[in-house]
Amino acid sequence: MDCGAGRARTTVPQPCPAQQHSPQHHQRGAGGAETGQAGGSSRRTAPEGSAAPPPPPPRPRPQPALRARRAERAGAALAILSAGAGRGRGGRGALARTGRAEAAWRVRGRVGPCGAVRGREGRARRRRMPSAAGRGHGQDRRPDNEDSSAADDYAKERYGVSSMIQSQEKPDRVLVRVKDLTLEKADEEVWVRGRIHTSRAKGKQCFLVLRQQQFNIQALVAVGQHASKQMVKFAANITKESIVDIEGVVRKAHQKIGGCTQQDVELHVQRIYVISSAEPRLPLQLDDAVRPEVEGEEDGRATVNQDTRLDNRIIDLRTSTSQAIFCLQSGICQLFRETLIRKGFVEIQTPKIISAASEGGANVFTVSYFKTSAYLAQSPQLYKQMCICADFEKVFCVGPVFRAEDSNTHRHLTEFVGLDIEMAFNYHYHEVVDEIADTLVQIFKGLQERFQTEIQTVSKQFPCEPFKFLEPTLRLEYREGVAMLREAGVEMGDEEDLSTPNEKLLGRLVKEKYDTDFYILDKYPLAVRPFYTMPDPANPKTSNSYDMFMRGEEILSGAQRIHDPQLLTERAKHHGIDLEKIKAYIDSFRFGAPPHAGGGIGLERVTMLYLGLHNVRQTSMFPRDPKRLTP
Repeated sequence: MDCGAGRARTTVPQPCPAQQHSPQHHQRGAGGAETGQAGGSSRRTAPEGSAAPPPPPPRPRPQPALRARRAERAGAALAILSAGAGRGRGGRGALARTGRAEAAWRVRGRVGPCGAVRGREGRARRRRMPSAAGRGHGQDRRPDNEDSSAADDYAKERYGVSSMIQSQEKPDRVLVRVKDLTLEKADEEVWVRGRIHTSRAKGKQCFLVLRQQQFNIQALVAVGQHASKQMVKFAANITKESIVDIEGVVRKAHQKIGGCTQQDVELHVQRIYVISSAEPRLPLQLDDAVRPEVEGEEDGRATVNQDTRLDNRIIDLRTSTSQAIFCLQSGICQLFRETLIRKGFVEIQTPKIISAASEGGANVFTVSYFKTSAYLAQSPQLYKQMCICADFEKVFCVGPVFRAEDSNTHRHLTEFVGLDIEMAFNYHYHEVVDEIADTLVQIFKGLQERFQTEIQTVSKQFPCEPFKFLEPTLRLEYREGVAMLREAGVEMGDEEDLSTPNEKLLGRLVKEKYDTDFYILDKYPLAVRPFYTMPDPANPKTSNSYDMFMRGEEILSGAQRIHDPQLLTERAKHHGIDLEKIKAYIDSFRFGAPPHAGGGIGLERVTMLYLGLHNVRQTSMFPRDPKRLTP
């Protein structure tokens, strides 16, 4: 009998061969009639001996192509239902239920003998069923409309997710820096790599802001010759902070693009590939992290507090402000080296694990060193002096310094970067003081000349007055500074060290009187200086020592060193230092040592104070303090 031919509703449908193995389809009812079990409904055959009603006129036979499509759908549906029924008791139950349902549909005349579903229900069911030509078990095939749209995507080769870069090839492609995208490159085709800072879809176009360090540019993906609707949709769905490669044409902007560093041009995208995708949920939003606190308070908009920044330092370091801070900090190190090398200094490296505290006292980290104890260097001081005794004459070093001070202030860290200088002089330690002061002045000048972009970027979030300094640098004696404080109502003794509030107050007084943010305070009391500081021959209560200040806070501490072993031994005993632990240091002066002086500068403090920031943790990439040991 031909599959798909019409049937009288009064006759019992015959099962297709694929269904004959299921005994649940038909059971013998009382009275010897066959009953179809399907959802509680049943139909009987005509009683024997009674005249059967005349069959209805046969329906028109479908065309062969239509019959073939119906048979294909029915076979695919049964195959997927059988495969999806699963294994075990649940799978057998699902398969049985499927079989009963198919039988019921047949009895109702809605299913042909080979499973072709007819009528409105059949059309709905075919829409719900995946095709046998799908992508395999457990995977849904794209709907027909998606397949057709994918087929119509003329730009499908121009976008997508790139395979992981494992150094498998070397494409002949030059990536242009975002900061170099200016009007000079108008109408040029370029490749750019950057992060998706923001994206905004609007009709048949999508606006992206592409960020690279502290520079960003607007990019436009619009339906046209090079971009399809699917490409625009793909670009709009790329998550923030994902890294992408973009090929595009640099176009002159019709008007200044606010919010972007490259305001005169935009990038018209022709190709876009995701190099590395970011997770959709970020621990903090970069726009919130660069918003000035004053603006956030006035407008009620979100800002990011310091602990959240430091807990998610990797994200925070991506902000334009952080990028500018640490680019400028790198510039300080570069200028420090350039200036001193030009002055004839030699860079050295000193050990950080030492046998005795560099400066005495209890502010030192003790570490286990095999069967004994050692200390983390509080300063490279002793080794700089040894190098001077070894006739290097002028040395400097850049490296970590450790201070076990339980100080949770805005300017203290337990580990910071020290910029240290040591130099032999001829007759007076002021020769060294002047050399150090000039080095810092050259650094300040270099920052103004080379890093104006970074200074302006930071000032947008943290406004402050430009840093001011004098040439030659202002130098006051300690007693003069104390006198200025006393005139301002501060009570302090002649041999008392400056407290942090008094330092800041003195800085404001100096700024008002001399209009400078940088000055030197000379001739400190001997009682508040380390054991190796040379006493002042004119006054036994003072010393040949000095500090340097920026915006009223200390950034350098230095002095003439004792180069006589006998005097050095006496001063070490006075400070209660075990002579046996510094024997090698004292012995280095027994074979002739030139007079010398030097000082140590805190890199993070210089950066903080030059930019007018309020916390040294902002200028320490991964800060260490008494309460923070990670990340």
